[in-house]
Amino acid sequence: MELTSWLALAAICVMGAISPGPSLALIIRNTVQGGQRHGVATALGHGLGVGIYALITALGLAILITQTPLLFDLIRYGGAAFLAWLGIKALLAKPQVTGIEADEHQSRGRQGAFEGFMVAFLNPQLAIFFLALFSQFVHADTGWREGSIMMLTAGGIDAIWYVLVALLLSRGPVLAWLKAKSSVIDKVSGLVLLGLALKVVL
Repeated sequence: MELTSWLALAAICVMGAISPGPSLALIIRNTVQGGQRHGVATALGHGLGVGIYALITALGLAILITQTPLLFDLIRYGGAAFLAWLGIKALLAKPQVTGIEADEHQSRGRQGAFEGFMVAFLNPQLAIFFLALFSQFVHADTGWREGSIMMLTAGGIDAIWYVLVALLLSRGPVLAWLKAKSSVIDKVSGLVLLGLALKVVL
């Protein structure tokens, strides 16, 4: 892939990463609830999910997803169900308790990575987004090398952006203020996630 093509690809991936949506709501909530480690793990998991979708699309499999209604619907409804589960979980969350043990931090890190990955991987809109985007860069002879470049570009940019968001939110006064408002953030995040789940179904 030529440098000019890669720069164009990277620029569009940056715009896609910074646009608000369920991913941002999840990163904010997990950072407030579990701290920096939880937020960063969520961001890395999300980046991995985005990267895998980018690789699938680059190798032409996203065409199969978008042209096979049953498979597309399975992914769409699975994503909606997962968003709804996260929304209900946020609405029912109890106020944060301080003094979390190290084992719980590790468990939350794994949970955050899983949630971040699933929010990305169960989002069929990513297939459509990458199909439209990569149509400018993918050729008949596109192989694993170029596919890997696209995967690392899309997934890496996404992960870096959300890691920066998590790091910013977990700093002293910012995190203290967010924790004080954690109940409100949970309710708003829950409603946003439920609304997005409903939007996906409809």
